[in-house]
Amino acid sequence: MMLRKLVAAAVLIGITTLHVSAEDLSVGDPAPKLEVKEFIKGKPVTKFEKGKAYVVEFWATWCGPCKTTIPHLTELQKKYKEIIFIGVSISEQDWSAVKPFVEEMGDKMDYRVAIDTEEGAMSQNWMTAAGQNGIPTAFIIDGEGKISWIGHPSEMEEPLETVYASVRDPKEKERESKAASMKKMIKEGLTSGKPGEALSAIDKAIAADAKIEPHLAMSKYRLLISKGGDVEKAIQYGTQLVKTTYKDDAQGLNDLASAVVGAKSKASEKPEAKLVQFALATAQQADELAKGKNIDILCTLARAYFASGDAAKAVEAQEKAVIFASDSEEDSVKDRLEEMKERLEEYKKAAKK
Repeated sequence: MMLRKLVAAAVLIGITTLHVSAEDLSVGDPAPKLEVKEFIKGKPVTKFEKGKAYVVEFWATWCGPCKTTIPHLTELQKKYKEIIFIGVSISEQDWSAVKPFVEEMGDKMDYRVAIDTEEGAMSQNWMTAAGQNGIPTAFIIDGEGKISWIGHPSEMEEPLETVYASVRDPKEKERESKAASMKKMIKEGLTSGKPGEALSAIDKAIAADAKIEPHLAMSKYRLLISKGGDVEKAIQYGTQLVKTTYKDDAQGLNDLASAVVGAKSKASEKPEAKLVQFALATAQQADELAKGKNIDILCTLARAYFASGDAAKAVEAQEKAVIFASDSEEDSVKDRLEEMKERLEEYKKAAKK
């Protein structure tokens, strides 16, 4: 057993002096079993179900390229919601470090995560069997339970799109198309101050097919909080979304709050008090789900506190956001850092008054 683990570890870190047998696993073959010790994030998957697609990605906490790939995998999981992503930690030098690492990553690692068995079943039956000698490596499994692609996660979006199209519900495509076709009407309702026609169209679409609601929920909510909308109905509908559609969706909850206290909002443009309180409660729930580590959610929470009149709490939330942003290596975050600092100064001045 120890020899098998050493061989697997050596192969993964690129030691070429060890001989690896000919590939026993390749594209077109049935995917091996999922034999993990445990899932440390997300709902466990015990087998590959027919009609569903999966991504099994191999990584380790000590692997620099793996860490760089994690946010990209999260974005792909958000884009391809019907596909189940599973990150499997293998050949760790310290297995006890995996769970804290995943917890620290928070929303940046927003997909299922599991760890290999002590015997290295996943490493042996997937990586070694496929002749893969480095991580990160991803396997795409199609709706028939067969491997359709093997390679580096950064290069898998095109093959992923092909598999995604094959497993998607045709009716879901129709729903997306219908929601997109209503976009012009919704935009006109938001800008004209007369959202009635667009709201009526959305309600009719939902009444005809309840499953289209996730595609139109945010549009309906924005129309209700817009000029000419209905604050009471907005809060009622927003509360419904908090309890159902966005119950465990930190980003969805953040969108609800941000729609009220947007990034460009100023103290002189305060929304109605009831809406602000709803936005604050929703942002707090989003922050709790994100364990206080999501920069966008912290910024929204700060704006909600500020709009509610609590500048001190706004400073506290914004300071956390600035600290995280200062440590971030993402260009999109770095580009916003100065703006975030300016907003923090605005909150500090208000807190002194």
